[in-house]
Amino acid sequence: MITPALIAEFEKLLEPENVMHNETDRHAYSYDSALVEQVVPALVLRPVNADVLGDVIRLCNENRLPVTVRGSGTNLSGGTVPSRENGVVLLTNALNRILEINPEDLYAIVEPGVITAQFAAAAAAHGLFYPPDPGSQAVSTLGGNVAENAGGLRGLKYGVTENYVMGMRFYDATGALITSGAKTVKCVTGFNLKSLMIGSEGILGVFRDITLRLIPPPQAQQAMLAVFDSVDKASETVAAIIAEKIVPCTLEFLDNFTIRSVEDFRRAGLPTEAQALLLIEVDGHPAQVAEEAGKIQDICRRKGAGSVQKARDSSERDAIWQARRDALPALSRLKPTTVLEDATVPRSKIPHMVRGINDLARKYNIQIGTFGHAGDGNLHPTFLTDRRDKAEFARVEKAIDELFEIALGLGGTLSGEHGIGLAKSRYLELEVGKGTIAFSRKIKQSLDPQNILNPGKVIGG
Repeated sequence: MITPALIAEFEKLLEPENVMHNETDRHAYSYDSALVEQVVPALVLRPVNADVLGDVIRLCNENRLPVTVRGSGTNLSGGTVPSRENGVVLLTNALNRILEINPEDLYAIVEPGVITAQFAAAAAAHGLFYPPDPGSQAVSTLGGNVAENAGGLRGLKYGVTENYVMGMRFYDATGALITSGAKTVKCVTGFNLKSLMIGSEGILGVFRDITLRLIPPPQAQQAMLAVFDSVDKASETVAAIIAEKIVPCTLEFLDNFTIRSVEDFRRAGLPTEAQALLLIEVDGHPAQVAEEAGKIQDICRRKGAGSVQKARDSSERDAIWQARRDALPALSRLKPTTVLEDATVPRSKIPHMVRGINDLARKYNIQIGTFGHAGDGNLHPTFLTDRRDKAEFARVEKAIDELFEIALGLGGTLSGEHGIGLAKSRYLELEVGKGTIAFSRKIKQSLDPQNILNPGKVIGG
Protein backbone atom coordinates (compact mmCIF):
# COMPACT_ATOMS: atom_id res chain seq x y z
CA MET A 1 0.00 0.00 0.00
CA ILE A 2 1.26 3.46 -0.90
CA THR A 3 1.09 5.76 2.12
CA PRO A 4 2.11 9.41 2.55
CA ALA A 5 5.08 8.20 4.59
CA LEU A 6 6.23 5.92 1.74
CA ILE A 7 5.84 8.72 -0.79
CA ALA A 8 8.01 10.88 1.48
CA GLU A 9 10.70 8.17 1.48
CA PHE A 10 10.66 8.01 -2.31
CA GLU A 11 10.84 11.82 -2.51
CA LYS A 12 13.86 11.81 -0.20
CA LEU A 13 15.62 9.37 -2.54
CA LEU A 14 14.57 10.90 -5.86
CA GLU A 15 13.53 14.52 -5.14
CA PRO A 16 9.80 15.42 -5.17
CA GLU A 17 9.67 16.34 -8.87
CA ASN A 18 10.65 12.76 -9.74
CA VAL A 19 7.85 11.16 -7.74
CA MET A 20 4.64 11.57 -9.71
CA HIS A 21 1.36 10.82 -8.01
CA ASN A 22 -1.22 13.11 -9.60
CA GLU A 23 -3.67 11.39 -11.94
CA THR A 24 -2.66 13.24 -15.11
CA ASP A 25 1.00 12.28 -14.79
CA ARG A 26 0.18 8.68 -13.89
CA HIS A 27 -2.24 8.23 -16.79
CA ALA A 28 0.56 8.95 -19.29
CA TYR A 29 2.24 5.70 -18.19
CA SER A 30 -0.83 3.45 -18.38
CA TYR A 31 -0.21 2.21 -21.92
CA ASP A 32 2.46 1.44 -24.50
CA SER A 33 2.38 0.60 -28.21
CA ALA A 34 0.55 -2.70 -27.72
CA LEU A 35 -3.20 -3.18 -27.89
CA VAL A 36 -3.87 -4.16 -24.27
CA GLU A 37 -6.06 -2.66 -21.57
CA GLN A 38 -4.66 0.45 -19.92
CA VAL A 39 -3.80 0.27 -16.22
CA VAL A 40 -2.98 3.49 -14.39
CA PRO A 41 -0.12 3.03 -11.90
CA ALA A 42 -0.47 4.30 -8.35
CA LEU A 43 2.91 6.05 -8.56
CA VAL A 44 5.53 6.92 -11.17
CA LEU A 45 9.19 7.07 -10.07
CA ARG A 46 11.93 8.64 -12.17
CA PRO A 47 15.44 8.18 -10.78
CA VAL A 48 18.07 10.49 -12.28
CA ASN A 49 20.98 8.71 -10.62
CA ALA A 50 21.59 4.97 -10.93
CA ASP A 51 23.04 4.87 -7.41
CA VAL A 52 19.53 5.10 -5.92
CA LEU A 53 17.99 2.36 -8.07
CA GLY A 54 18.72 -0.39 -5.58
CA ASP A 55 17.14 1.55 -2.72
CA VAL A 56 14.03 2.27 -4.79
CA ILE A 57 13.59 -1.40 -5.63
CA ARG A 58 14.24 -2.41 -2.02
CA LEU A 59 11.49 -0.07 -0.82
CA CYS A 60 9.08 -1.47 -3.42
CA ASN A 61 9.88 -5.03 -2.34
CA GLU A 62 9.49 -4.25 1.37
CA ASN A 63 6.09 -2.71 0.66
CA ARG A 64 5.09 -5.37 -1.91
CA LEU A 65 4.58 -2.81 -4.65
CA PRO A 66 4.56 -4.27 -8.18
CA VAL A 67 7.22 -2.58 -10.34
CA THR A 68 6.93 -2.04 -14.09
CA VAL A 69 10.18 -0.75 -15.60
CA ARG A 70 9.71 1.59 -18.56
CA GLY A 71 12.10 3.29 -20.96
CA SER A 72 10.36 5.03 -23.87
CA GLY A 73 7.22 2.89 -23.91
CA THR A 74 7.63 1.63 -27.50
CA ASN A 75 6.93 -1.94 -26.40
CA LEU A 76 4.62 -3.83 -28.76
CA SER A 77 3.49 -6.64 -26.47
CA GLY A 78 2.28 -4.78 -23.38
CA GLY A 79 5.50 -5.30 -21.45
CA THR A 80 5.54 -1.75 -20.08
CA VAL A 81 1.85 -1.60 -19.15
CA PRO A 82 1.25 -2.16 -15.42
CA SER A 83 -0.72 -5.31 -14.71
CA ARG A 84 -1.96 -4.09 -11.32
CA GLU A 85 -3.38 -0.73 -10.30
CA ASN A 86 -1.56 -0.56 -6.96
CA GLY A 87 1.89 -0.70 -8.52
CA VAL A 88 4.56 1.73 -9.62
CA VAL A 89 6.12 2.52 -12.96
CA LEU A 90 9.88 2.93 -12.68
CA LEU A 91 11.14 5.20 -15.47
CA THR A 92 14.70 4.75 -16.69
CA ASN A 93 14.70 7.48 -19.35
CA ALA A 94 16.76 9.84 -17.14
CA LEU A 95 19.47 7.19 -16.73
CA ASN A 96 20.77 8.10 -20.16
CA ARG A 97 24.53 8.40 -19.91
CA ILE A 98 27.01 6.71 -22.20
CA LEU A 99 29.56 5.87 -19.53
CA GLU A 100 32.36 4.71 -21.81
CA ILE A 101 33.18 4.03 -25.45
CA ASN A 102 36.43 2.10 -25.78
CA PRO A 103 37.84 2.04 -29.35
CA GLU A 104 40.83 -0.11 -28.35
CA ASP A 105 38.80 -2.98 -26.89
CA LEU A 106 35.65 -2.40 -28.95
CA TYR A 107 33.05 -2.05 -26.23
CA ALA A 108 30.83 0.58 -24.63
CA ILE A 109 29.14 0.86 -21.25
CA VAL A 110 25.74 2.53 -21.18
CA GLU A 111 22.93 3.23 -18.77
CA PRO A 112 19.57 1.67 -19.67
CA GLY A 113 17.89 4.93 -20.73
CA VAL A 114 20.27 5.71 -23.62
CA ILE A 115 18.38 6.08 -26.92
CA THR A 116 19.40 3.39 -29.42
CA ALA A 117 20.01 5.65 -32.43
CA GLN A 118 21.91 8.19 -30.34
CA PHE A 119 24.20 5.47 -29.07
CA ALA A 120 24.78 4.17 -32.61
CA ALA A 121 25.67 7.71 -33.70
CA ALA A 122 28.06 8.14 -30.75
CA ALA A 123 29.77 4.85 -31.65
CA ALA A 124 30.02 5.95 -35.29
CA ALA A 125 31.73 9.16 -34.18
CA HIS A 126 34.49 6.92 -32.79
CA GLY A 127 34.68 4.98 -36.07
CA LEU A 128 32.73 2.03 -34.64
CA PHE A 129 29.50 0.23 -35.54
CA TYR A 130 26.57 -0.92 -33.37
CA PRO A 131 24.43 -3.04 -35.72
CA PRO A 132 21.09 -3.68 -33.92
CA ASP A 133 18.54 -1.30 -35.47
CA PRO A 134 14.97 -1.88 -34.26
CA GLY A 135 12.31 0.09 -36.10
CA SER A 136 11.83 2.21 -32.97
CA GLN A 137 15.54 3.05 -32.69
CA ALA A 138 14.96 6.81 -32.87
CA VAL A 139 13.14 6.68 -29.52
CA SER A 140 13.63 3.21 -27.97
CA THR A 141 16.12 2.75 -25.14
CA LEU A 142 18.93 0.23 -24.88
CA GLY A 143 17.57 -1.17 -21.63
CA GLY A 144 14.31 -1.96 -23.40
CA ASN A 145 16.23 -3.42 -26.34
CA VAL A 146 18.03 -5.82 -24.01
CA ALA A 147 14.89 -6.67 -22.05
CA GLU A 148 13.10 -7.60 -25.29
CA ASN A 149 16.16 -8.85 -27.19
CA ALA A 150 15.28 -6.42 -29.97
CA GLY A 151 16.14 -7.17 -33.59
CA GLY A 152 15.93 -4.93 -36.62
CA LEU A 153 16.58 -4.70 -40.33
CA ARG A 154 20.23 -5.81 -40.06
CA GLY A 155 19.47 -8.92 -38.02
CA LEU A 156 19.99 -11.34 -40.92
CA LYS A 157 23.74 -10.70 -41.12
CA TYR A 158 24.60 -9.09 -37.81
CA GLY A 159 22.23 -10.78 -35.37
CA VAL A 160 20.11 -9.20 -32.65
CA THR A 161 20.76 -7.43 -29.36
CA GLU A 162 21.91 -10.54 -27.49
CA ASN A 163 24.84 -10.88 -29.89
CA TYR A 164 26.24 -7.56 -28.61
CA VAL A 165 25.73 -7.82 -24.84
CA MET A 166 29.05 -8.58 -23.14
CA GLY A 167 28.00 -7.92 -19.58
CA MET A 168 25.73 -6.00 -17.26
CA ARG A 169 24.98 -4.94 -13.74
CA PHE A 170 21.41 -5.20 -12.54
CA TYR A 171 19.38 -5.10 -9.34
CA ASP A 172 17.39 -8.10 -8.20
CA ALA A 173 13.97 -7.92 -6.55
CA THR A 174 15.52 -7.11 -3.15
CA GLY A 175 17.63 -4.27 -4.51
CA ALA A 176 20.90 -6.25 -4.40
CA LEU A 177 23.40 -5.44 -7.17
CA ILE A 178 24.24 -8.39 -9.45
CA THR A 179 27.16 -8.49 -11.90
CA SER A 180 27.44 -10.79 -14.90
CA GLY A 181 29.78 -10.82 -17.89
CA ALA A 182 32.80 -8.59 -18.47
CA LYS A 183 34.62 -6.21 -20.82
CA THR A 184 36.65 -9.11 -22.16
CA VAL A 185 35.89 -11.05 -25.34
CA LYS A 186 35.74 -14.27 -23.31
CA CYS A 187 34.16 -14.67 -19.88
CA VAL A 188 32.95 -17.91 -18.30
CA THR A 189 33.01 -16.73 -14.69
CA GLY A 190 29.99 -17.99 -12.78
CA PHE A 191 26.51 -18.54 -14.12
CA ASN A 192 25.67 -16.86 -17.42
CA LEU A 193 23.16 -14.53 -15.77
CA LYS A 194 23.38 -11.90 -18.49
CA SER A 195 21.90 -14.34 -20.99
CA LEU A 196 19.09 -15.12 -18.56
CA MET A 197 18.35 -11.40 -18.33
CA ILE A 198 18.36 -10.79 -22.11
CA GLY A 199 14.78 -11.09 -23.29
CA SER A 200 13.45 -11.51 -19.73
CA GLU A 201 11.06 -8.58 -20.23
CA GLY A 202 11.66 -7.00 -16.83
CA ILE A 203 10.43 -9.92 -14.72
CA LEU A 204 13.82 -10.86 -13.19
CA GLY A 205 15.73 -7.63 -12.53
CA VAL A 206 16.34 -3.97 -13.32
CA PHE A 207 19.38 -2.92 -15.35
CA ARG A 208 21.87 -0.47 -13.87
CA ASP A 209 24.34 -0.50 -16.79
CA ILE A 210 25.07 -2.66 -19.83
CA THR A 211 28.35 -3.44 -21.59
CA LEU A 212 27.89 -3.67 -25.36
CA ARG A 213 30.17 -5.03 -28.07
CA LEU A 214 31.08 -2.75 -30.97
CA ILE A 215 32.57 -3.76 -34.32
CA PRO A 216 34.37 -2.01 -37.18
CA PRO A 217 31.95 -0.53 -39.73
CA PRO A 218 31.64 -2.02 -43.23
CA GLN A 219 33.73 -0.24 -45.85
CA ALA A 220 31.03 -0.21 -48.51
CA GLN A 221 27.31 -0.82 -49.00
CA GLN A 222 25.05 -1.43 -51.98
CA ALA A 223 21.28 -1.21 -51.72
CA MET A 224 18.89 -2.67 -54.32
CA LEU A 225 15.16 -2.79 -54.97
CA ALA A 226 13.75 -5.85 -56.76
CA VAL A 227 10.21 -5.78 -58.20
CA PHE A 228 8.07 -8.93 -58.49
CA ASP A 229 4.66 -9.71 -59.95
CA SER A 230 4.03 -12.46 -57.39
CA VAL A 231 4.73 -13.06 -53.72
CA ASP A 232 5.92 -16.59 -54.46
CA LYS A 233 8.63 -15.35 -56.81
CA ALA A 234 9.85 -12.88 -54.21
CA SER A 235 9.86 -15.55 -51.49
CA GLU A 236 11.68 -18.05 -53.67
CA THR A 237 14.27 -15.38 -54.42
CA VAL A 238 14.98 -14.97 -50.70
CA ALA A 239 15.70 -18.68 -50.35
CA ALA A 240 17.82 -18.67 -53.53
CA ILE A 241 20.00 -15.80 -52.30
CA ILE A 242 20.73 -17.59 -49.03
CA ALA A 243 21.32 -20.88 -50.87
CA GLU A 244 24.06 -19.14 -52.87
CA LYS A 245 25.89 -18.59 -49.54
CA ILE A 246 25.25 -14.86 -49.73
CA VAL A 247 24.15 -13.23 -46.48
CA PRO A 248 22.92 -9.70 -47.16
CA CYS A 249 23.06 -7.10 -44.45
CA THR A 250 19.34 -6.55 -45.00
CA LEU A 251 16.67 -8.42 -46.96
CA GLU A 252 13.22 -6.92 -46.53
CA PHE A 253 9.78 -7.72 -47.97
CA LEU A 254 6.77 -5.50 -48.74
CA ASP A 255 3.47 -6.79 -50.11
CA ASN A 256 1.28 -4.88 -52.58
CA PHE A 257 -1.03 -3.42 -49.96
CA THR A 258 1.93 -2.05 -48.03
CA ILE A 259 3.63 -0.76 -51.19
CA ARG A 260 0.55 1.23 -52.14
CA SER A 261 0.16 2.55 -48.59
CA VAL A 262 3.79 3.71 -48.44
CA GLU A 263 3.56 5.36 -51.84
CA ASP A 264 0.42 7.22 -50.82
CA PHE A 265 2.20 8.31 -47.64
CA ARG A 266 5.61 9.33 -49.01
CA ARG A 267 5.37 9.57 -52.84
CA ALA A 268 8.65 7.72 -52.98
CA GLY A 269 8.21 6.47 -56.54
CA LEU A 270 7.50 2.86 -55.60
CA PRO A 271 5.95 0.65 -58.31
CA THR A 272 2.38 0.31 -57.01
CA GLU A 273 1.56 -2.43 -59.52
CA ALA A 274 4.17 -4.74 -57.95
CA GLN A 275 2.79 -7.64 -55.93
CA ALA A 276 5.95 -7.69 -53.81
CA LEU A 277 9.19 -5.82 -53.36
CA LEU A 278 12.48 -7.03 -51.94
CA LEU A 279 14.70 -4.33 -50.47
CA ILE A 280 18.23 -5.70 -50.27
CA GLU A 281 21.57 -4.41 -49.05
CA VAL A 282 24.99 -6.02 -49.02
CA ASP A 283 27.96 -4.57 -47.20
CA GLY A 284 31.61 -5.29 -46.49
CA HIS A 285 34.81 -4.92 -48.51
CA PRO A 286 34.15 -2.97 -51.76
CA ALA A 287 35.17 -5.88 -53.99
CA GLN A 288 32.98 -8.30 -52.06
CA VAL A 289 30.05 -5.88 -52.19
CA ALA A 290 30.36 -5.49 -55.96
CA GLU A 291 30.55 -9.26 -56.48
CA GLU A 292 27.63 -10.09 -54.19
CA ALA A 293 25.45 -7.30 -55.58
CA GLY A 294 26.00 -8.64 -59.08
CA LYS A 295 25.13 -12.18 -58.01
CA ILE A 296 21.98 -10.99 -56.26
CA GLN A 297 20.85 -9.09 -59.34
CA ASP A 298 21.31 -12.24 -61.43
CA ILE A 299 19.39 -14.37 -58.91
CA CYS A 300 16.52 -11.90 -58.76
CA ARG A 301 16.20 -11.81 -62.54
CA ARG A 302 16.47 -15.60 -62.79
CA LYS A 303 13.68 -15.97 -60.25
CA GLY A 304 11.36 -13.64 -62.12
CA ALA A 305 12.02 -10.09 -60.93
CA GLY A 306 10.61 -7.58 -63.40
CA SER A 307 13.39 -5.16 -62.52
CA VAL A 308 16.28 -4.75 -60.09
CA GLN A 309 17.33 -1.19 -59.33
CA LYS A 310 20.66 -0.44 -57.67
CA ALA A 311 20.97 2.69 -55.57
CA ARG A 312 23.38 4.99 -57.40
CA ASP A 313 24.35 7.07 -54.38
CA SER A 314 23.69 7.54 -50.69
CA SER A 315 20.53 9.57 -51.28
CA GLU A 316 18.95 6.76 -53.31
CA ARG A 317 20.09 4.25 -50.70
CA ASP A 318 18.49 6.34 -47.96
CA ALA A 319 15.29 6.58 -50.02
CA ILE A 320 15.06 2.78 -50.25
CA TRP A 321 15.38 2.34 -46.50
CA GLN A 322 13.09 5.25 -45.74
CA ALA A 323 10.41 3.47 -47.78
CA ARG A 324 10.84 0.40 -45.58
CA ARG A 325 10.77 2.38 -42.35
CA ASP A 326 7.63 4.15 -43.59
CA ALA A 327 5.70 0.87 -43.77
CA LEU A 328 4.21 0.97 -40.28
CA PRO A 329 3.37 4.71 -40.15
CA ALA A 330 1.88 4.49 -43.64
CA LEU A 331 -0.37 1.59 -42.69
CA SER A 332 -1.27 3.14 -39.34
CA ARG A 333 -2.87 6.12 -41.10
CA LEU A 334 -5.55 3.95 -42.68
CA LYS A 335 -7.55 2.88 -39.62
CA PRO A 336 -7.81 4.11 -36.00
CA THR A 337 -6.44 0.85 -34.56
CA THR A 338 -3.27 -0.92 -35.69
CA VAL A 339 -2.23 -4.36 -34.47
CA LEU A 340 1.36 -5.17 -35.48
CA GLU A 341 2.37 -8.80 -35.09
CA ASP A 342 5.75 -10.48 -35.53
CA ALA A 343 5.06 -14.17 -36.02
CA THR A 344 8.20 -15.71 -37.47
CA VAL A 345 8.66 -18.82 -39.62
CA PRO A 346 11.60 -20.62 -41.26
CA ARG A 347 12.36 -18.49 -44.31
CA SER A 348 11.53 -21.36 -46.67
CA LYS A 349 7.98 -21.15 -45.30
CA ILE A 350 7.48 -17.46 -46.12
CA PRO A 351 5.33 -18.17 -49.22
CA HIS A 352 3.04 -20.37 -47.10
CA MET A 353 2.88 -17.73 -44.36
CA VAL A 354 2.05 -14.90 -46.73
CA ARG A 355 -0.63 -16.99 -48.42
CA GLY A 356 -2.05 -17.80 -45.00
CA ILE A 357 -2.14 -14.12 -44.06
CA ASN A 358 -3.92 -13.22 -47.30
CA ASP A 359 -6.42 -16.04 -46.72
CA LEU A 360 -7.16 -14.62 -43.26
CA ALA A 361 -7.80 -11.16 -44.74
CA ARG A 362 -10.34 -12.65 -47.14
CA LYS A 363 -11.90 -15.04 -44.64
CA TYR A 364 -12.53 -12.36 -42.03
CA ASN A 365 -13.02 -9.41 -44.40
CA ILE A 366 -10.28 -7.33 -42.78
CA GLN A 367 -7.31 -5.31 -44.02
CA ILE A 368 -3.82 -6.71 -43.42
CA GLY A 369 -0.60 -5.20 -44.76
CA THR A 370 2.45 -7.46 -44.61
CA PHE A 371 6.08 -6.40 -44.53
CA GLY A 372 9.15 -7.50 -42.63
CA HIS A 373 12.50 -9.18 -42.46
CA ALA A 374 12.19 -11.79 -45.21
CA GLY A 375 15.80 -12.87 -44.83
CA ASP A 376 15.17 -14.31 -41.36
CA GLY A 377 11.50 -15.22 -41.76
CA ASN A 378 10.29 -12.47 -39.41
CA LEU A 379 7.15 -11.00 -40.99
CA HIS A 380 5.02 -8.16 -39.64
CA PRO A 381 1.39 -8.73 -40.63
CA THR A 382 -0.33 -5.48 -39.67
CA PHE A 383 -4.04 -5.68 -38.90
CA LEU A 384 -5.95 -2.47 -39.59
CA THR A 385 -9.21 -2.00 -37.75
CA ASP A 386 -11.25 0.22 -35.45
CA ARG A 387 -11.52 -1.16 -31.95
CA ARG A 388 -14.81 0.67 -31.49
CA ASP A 389 -16.33 -1.50 -34.22
CA LYS A 390 -17.03 -4.50 -32.00
CA ALA A 391 -17.96 -6.85 -34.82
CA GLU A 392 -14.90 -6.07 -36.92
CA PHE A 393 -12.54 -6.21 -33.96
CA ALA A 394 -13.92 -9.62 -32.97
CA ARG A 395 -13.02 -10.83 -36.47
CA VAL A 396 -9.51 -9.40 -36.08
CA GLU A 397 -9.04 -11.25 -32.79
CA LYS A 398 -10.09 -14.52 -34.42
CA ALA A 399 -7.72 -13.86 -37.31
CA ILE A 400 -4.82 -13.27 -34.91
CA ASP A 401 -5.60 -16.53 -33.13
CA GLU A 402 -5.41 -18.31 -36.48
CA LEU A 403 -2.27 -16.40 -37.47
CA PHE A 404 -0.39 -17.91 -34.55
CA GLU A 405 -1.77 -21.36 -35.35
CA ILE A 406 -0.49 -21.01 -38.91
CA ALA A 407 2.96 -19.82 -37.79
CA LEU A 408 3.37 -22.60 -35.24
CA GLY A 409 2.10 -25.15 -37.75
CA LEU A 410 4.89 -24.09 -40.11
CA GLY A 411 7.52 -24.63 -37.42
CA GLY A 412 7.62 -20.97 -36.47
CA THR A 413 7.38 -18.93 -33.31
CA LEU A 414 4.92 -16.48 -31.73
CA SER A 415 7.42 -13.65 -31.62
CA GLY A 416 10.62 -12.95 -33.51
CA GLU A 417 11.46 -9.72 -31.73
CA HIS A 418 8.55 -7.99 -29.95
CA GLY A 419 8.33 -10.30 -26.96
CA ILE A 420 5.38 -11.94 -25.17
CA GLY A 421 4.42 -9.42 -22.47
CA LEU A 422 0.70 -9.31 -21.73
CA ALA A 423 -0.51 -9.46 -25.31
CA LYS A 424 0.71 -12.97 -26.15
CA SER A 425 1.04 -14.70 -22.80
CA ARG A 426 -2.14 -16.68 -23.34
CA TYR A 427 -0.62 -18.25 -26.46
CA LEU A 428 2.70 -19.24 -24.89
CA GLU A 429 1.68 -22.76 -23.95
CA LEU A 430 0.86 -23.51 -27.59
CA GLU A 431 4.54 -23.06 -28.46
CA VAL A 432 6.53 -24.17 -25.43
CA GLY A 433 4.16 -26.43 -23.46
CA LYS A 434 3.10 -26.55 -19.81
CA GLY A 435 6.40 -27.96 -18.59
CA THR A 436 8.40 -25.01 -19.90
CA ILE A 437 6.03 -22.51 -18.32
CA ALA A 438 6.17 -24.33 -14.98
CA PHE A 439 9.97 -24.40 -15.12
CA SER A 440 10.09 -20.67 -15.91
CA ARG A 441 7.74 -19.89 -13.04
CA LYS A 442 10.07 -21.76 -10.65
CA ILE A 443 12.93 -19.50 -11.73
CA LYS A 444 10.73 -16.42 -11.28
CA GLN A 445 9.56 -17.60 -7.82
CA SER A 446 13.13 -18.24 -6.69
CA LEU A 447 14.44 -14.85 -7.79
CA ASP A 448 11.35 -12.77 -6.99
CA PRO A 449 9.37 -14.57 -4.26
CA GLN A 450 7.04 -11.61 -3.69
CA ASN A 451 6.42 -11.31 -7.44
CA ILE A 452 6.99 -7.56 -7.60
CA LEU A 453 8.94 -7.37 -10.88
CA ASN A 454 6.58 -6.91 -13.83
CA PRO A 455 4.05 -9.44 -12.53
CA GLY A 456 1.69 -11.08 -14.98
CA LYS A 457 3.99 -10.73 -17.97
CA VAL A 458 5.27 -13.53 -20.23
CA ILE A 459 4.52 -16.50 -17.98
CA GLY A 460 1.51 -15.01 -16.15
CA GLY A 461 1.15 -15.06 -12.41
